[in-house]
Amino acid sequence: MTRSHIPVPDIALSPLGTVKLPDALGSLLQQIEWDPSRSSRVRERAEGYIRAIRADKAALGEVEQFLQHYPLSSPEGRALMTLAESLLRIPDTETADALIDEKLSVSDWSAAGGNFFMKAAGSGLGLARSALSGGGILGALGRPVIRKAMQETVRRLGGQFVLGEDMQSALKAAQKVRQEHGFRCSFDVLGEGARTAEDAERYFNAYLSALDAIGAAADPSLPVELRHGMSVKLSALYPRYDWAHDDQCVPVLTERLLELAVRASQLGVTLTVDAEESDRLELSLRIILAVFHALPPGDWGGFGLAVQAYDRRCLEVIDLMANAAKSSGRRMQVRLVKGAYWDGEIKRAQVAGWPDYAVYQRKSQTDLSYLTAAQKLLAARPHIWPMFATHNAHTAAAILDFAGDQRSGFECQRLHGMGAGLGVLLRQSEACPVTVYAPVGPYEDLLPYLVRRMLENGANASFVAQVRNDAIAPADVVADPVQKVRAEQNPEPLPLPRDLYGEARRNSDGIDLSRALIRRPFFDALFADNSQGGDVPLTSEAEAGQMIHRAHAYAPVWRLTSADERAQALEAAADLLESHRFEILTLLQTEGRKTLADALAELREAVDFCRYYAQQGRVDFLPQGAALPGPSGESNRLYFTGRGAFVCISPWNFPLAIFLGQITAALMAGNTVVAKPAEQTPKIARLAVDLLHRAGIPFDALQLAIGDGTIGAALVRHLNVAGVAFTGSTDVAQHISKALAVKNGPIVPLIAETGGQNAMIVDSTALPEQVVDDALLSAFGSAGQRCSALRVLCLQEDIADRVIHLLKGAMAELVVGDPSHIATDVGPVIDSDAKTALDKAIARLESIGTLIARAKAPSSEQLAAFPFVVPCAYEIKDLSALEGEVFGPVLHVVRYPAGGLERLIAEINSHGYGLTFGLHSRLERRFDVAREAVRAGNIYINRSMIGAVVGVQPFGGMGLSGTGPKAGGPHYLHRFATEIAVSNNVMASGGNIDLISRDLQ
Repeated sequence: MTRSHIPVPDIALSPLGTVKLPDALGSLLQQIEWDPSRSSRVRERAEGYIRAIRADKAALGEVEQFLQHYPLSSPEGRALMTLAESLLRIPDTETADALIDEKLSVSDWSAAGGNFFMKAAGSGLGLARSALSGGGILGALGRPVIRKAMQETVRRLGGQFVLGEDMQSALKAAQKVRQEHGFRCSFDVLGEGARTAEDAERYFNAYLSALDAIGAAADPSLPVELRHGMSVKLSALYPRYDWAHDDQCVPVLTERLLELAVRASQLGVTLTVDAEESDRLELSLRIILAVFHALPPGDWGGFGLAVQAYDRRCLEVIDLMANAAKSSGRRMQVRLVKGAYWDGEIKRAQVAGWPDYAVYQRKSQTDLSYLTAAQKLLAARPHIWPMFATHNAHTAAAILDFAGDQRSGFECQRLHGMGAGLGVLLRQSEACPVTVYAPVGPYEDLLPYLVRRMLENGANASFVAQVRNDAIAPADVVADPVQKVRAEQNPEPLPLPRDLYGEARRNSDGIDLSRALIRRPFFDALFADNSQGGDVPLTSEAEAGQMIHRAHAYAPVWRLTSADERAQALEAAADLLESHRFEILTLLQTEGRKTLADALAELREAVDFCRYYAQQGRVDFLPQGAALPGPSGESNRLYFTGRGAFVCISPWNFPLAIFLGQITAALMAGNTVVAKPAEQTPKIARLAVDLLHRAGIPFDALQLAIGDGTIGAALVRHLNVAGVAFTGSTDVAQHISKALAVKNGPIVPLIAETGGQNAMIVDSTALPEQVVDDALLSAFGSAGQRCSALRVLCLQEDIADRVIHLLKGAMAELVVGDPSHIATDVGPVIDSDAKTALDKAIARLESIGTLIARAKAPSSEQLAAFPFVVPCAYEIKDLSALEGEVFGPVLHVVRYPAGGLERLIAEINSHGYGLTFGLHSRLERRFDVAREAVRAGNIYINRSMIGAVVGVQPFGGMGLSGTGPKAGGPHYLHRFATEIAVSNNVMASGGNIDLISRDLQ
């Protein structure tokens, strides 16, 4: 079936932030049919489950027993989870031993109990720790044995999570599960999502093969809902599964999912689409509904999806699916889960500055949502086949109470390795069909995925641990979530994203463009804004001198303006920036040549600078100063005050954020400013200055000088300049420093932020998929035109081939093109001069390095319209091949041996730059090594190296990368100010009255 034959529906769920959480909870409480009688029945049934589970020791799974003895919150639990996540993928013994040594040394493994696995693991780990701590011959001779024992321990743990390492072994195990307990299985045959087209093709074929194997083993005498089935992740079928690439991913995913669904229907097995992150929800619903309506006629009824109860759109999704099933006359399966990405969803909303969270904030709220959704699903039978995934006895008891005597048309589900006791009860005592969600695949591939899901969803594990804890009364284990929510005094324990930084500073506004009802008006307004303004007149050297004179003359007036008044003006400017969002974004995309994502991030950063420096200034620039300790009869106070007229020279790569960051800091510190933006971006600067003036900054306190480097030089050498803030190249910063040094008059401070030869070190404990995600963003985001961008990727040689292969495939998926196009990942460089310099650097790499990959070039029309440098990666022999900073989308890759970390860091330091540094590792000791040994201002661990947030990751380097202090940090304003210490001998006027008046008897 071709793509054009599959119509895709338009889906638009409720916009984020339209319904406040208390109102949403009130709606749930109104919808759920829950009275005291039902609450009592459910509690009694659930307590009965708890007592039965505790009485049946044999029903306790090994994972549950592990969690009971080693909770995820304990050092032992975290240590073994880290080992499970990474040990089996480490190819070299040196790093594997280091990880084992680190994790065992911080843990106490003497408390093991229970079955053979727990005793063997606990005693073995304890002995291993003793052997390693003994050192010498014992430690050396014991390491291979310990390593083997640990690998087997982790494999044993993996065996509790993973049903089989291939479909044949999984089907054999599933047959045993059905024979013993009557459970069917829904096989999950993959862990990570696709990063490359090769991954997606391989995963697609793996799904097809798995379906064939499941179908061949199916019992045709059973109804389809009682046969083994399969779960599928859309993120595994296409590497760019996100709303920005929906034109590309939706047709491909619809076609591939339809092929899988048709095959499943022909084989008579079920197929369920797993739920993923909230920003993919509408996208997934479009694809799922398109496939559902495109299925060939028949009464298969085995196609469905998972719905997450912690998502506040849960009931809306269920209504959508129920209406689709009813109108089509077909049955749809819906797996109701509580959700496994909760902490990730919270962080995403906070970082993005969304108006609210996509998920509920308390576990009780999610439980309430789940129960309300369960009731709705049961009412939608027979059009919907509900599948209730839960390990919670209270939830299961409530579902059965909702169902009453109608025990047909639904099932319960559990994860393989967990909830076995409850599952057996539901199947045998309640005659409820039970399905096991069963991961299938090699342990080293699946364990990283499964462990992260466990850690992200650790709150659910607490129930599993409580089930077997006789010290906790059954009534406390099965507390009523409906009553909890009704009694909650504070339904929002987390501050909303806008309030993340407290009352003194509001977070900048973000926008969740994954939601159609937000995205559509946003783009209508953005595309409608064509306000470019006329040309900005150039400033002559004579005019530049006059600006400095005016700024110098007005400096005493502005310095005596209260800190609160200055702060109010900056906060008003922040509000104006947000209200002029579309005009600013248009200029950032046209003049600054930024993609939409980069433009949005820069606008938010500029807003954050305004509010952060206002907040800091109110505290540090109080008119009464700060009291200092001293002897009786003496008053000692320290005051911060402005220096005078500051020159702020900013670059083109952040024409709004860095431009305003320098200006607002100087103004808040009580200085007047003459701002010289980059010659490539004068319109953005003009608009920003205009908004500051409208916010209350006097004209003479802030003036704009437009021109090239000659204007900047003229401003710097003026005698009345009291300070210079500069962001740009190291060479220009050194020229400014020399110019200031030879001037007569006061010594003028230079605050400089310059470039970097930024490296990321990746050891063999790192997860390759995460490394590639972060390396792509760090190296090629903003077309590599960030001073913080990744320039050198240092890979431990044991995993280099794997990471390079992934990197090559992922680079092939990058969209290079017009920055105004939504799907563009990498836009052009700023101008032809930048392109020429980069082309020269790439030509040199052609002669000294080996090309790893080059992204797809844009169309010929776009190549003619913009100066593109297509992202590329080259492997070089070592760091000595580097010659200064390559400021663009060019990534250098080097290999290093497992024992060469210390030498590698020394080589990185020897280049003299010190801006950003990245480390990917599961070895926590290396975090401290990086902090202590690496000479870089910003160190990023297991994340990308770009996107520093104001007040969260203060930004700035050392050595050739800047003078400090850090922009967006608590000490930045101080550098723009001078300090005055006032000491007053209060006894000179007749004694210390305060001391004399005190009763010291």
